[in-house]
Amino acid sequence: MNEQTEAPRGETGAAATGERYARVSPAVELCFEERGGGSDPLVLLVMGLGLDVGLSTHFTGPGVSGLQFLRRTSTPTYTLGDMADDAAGLIARLAPERGAHVVGTSMGSCIAQELAIRHPDRVRSLVSIMGRPGDGHTGKVAKRMLPEFLRVTPADPGRAVESLVKNFRRIGSVGRTADDDEDVRIAMRRSMERDQGDGTGSGRQLAAILAERDRTPDLRRLDLPVTVIHGLRDRVILPSGGRATADAIPKAHLVEVPGMGHDMPRWAWPLVLGAIERNAARSE
Repeated sequence: MNEQTEAPRGETGAAATGERYARVSPAVELCFEERGGGSDPLVLLVMGLGLDVGLSTHFTGPGVSGLQFLRRTSTPTYTLGDMADDAAGLIARLAPERGAHVVGTSMGSCIAQELAIRHPDRVRSLVSIMGRPGDGHTGKVAKRMLPEFLRVTPADPGRAVESLVKNFRRIGSVGRTADDDEDVRIAMRRSMERDQGDGTGSGRQLAAILAERDRTPDLRRLDLPVTVIHGLRDRVILPSGGRATADAIPKAHLVEVPGMGHDMPRWAWPLVLGAIERNAARSE
């Protein structure tokens, strides 16, 4: 649910990059990438903070200062709930009858939770990865990780890419490889190439995160297959966030991964994909 400036293309259209566009509300048009066959069940993947910059409708408004981050205060331009509503609009366009299996990572997990709460008719199953319920007590940032959020991104594109690679080495998993580093470089370069706005979207996303509500009471009322995945080495959202999420949701499956940090290293892909497939199968 990331943002960018782009001319409208109507209800649904194609982008020059091979991606597609869909108008999900009178004010918002989303750019999304679709893979697989049309007869396959829809799996909606929702990524985390600033890592998947898109060509969707661009907004303006304040981000978050260093002091606001430390005090956990913000004035959001849009909320996690707003982004969940946009996701629901996309599902309505792509699978109006069947709905979607929803998988969210980090900030995306919070959006995915809101989506399941606010639009249960659109969500067939839910996988929450690196998430928390927003109770203000669990899933906090480890104190030694706070500087990662206060670092200034270099203006030079090449240095900015390598800065993010180093960031993922610090917050990431045991056993990261050169291939994992290259995955970050590819994603960062692609995002920078597609970012035609003013570069402030990630700050507004962070403002939405800091303004998140406690979803625990609503999570307790969910009635769908749910799997919660969390790395035991995650210091950006501590493992207590995953445990509290799983505790709140009836019959949720909790998968804790030793050595996994706040990243998605290649060695964890089979485990995560297997958990997504098994969770989706529970909805049939």
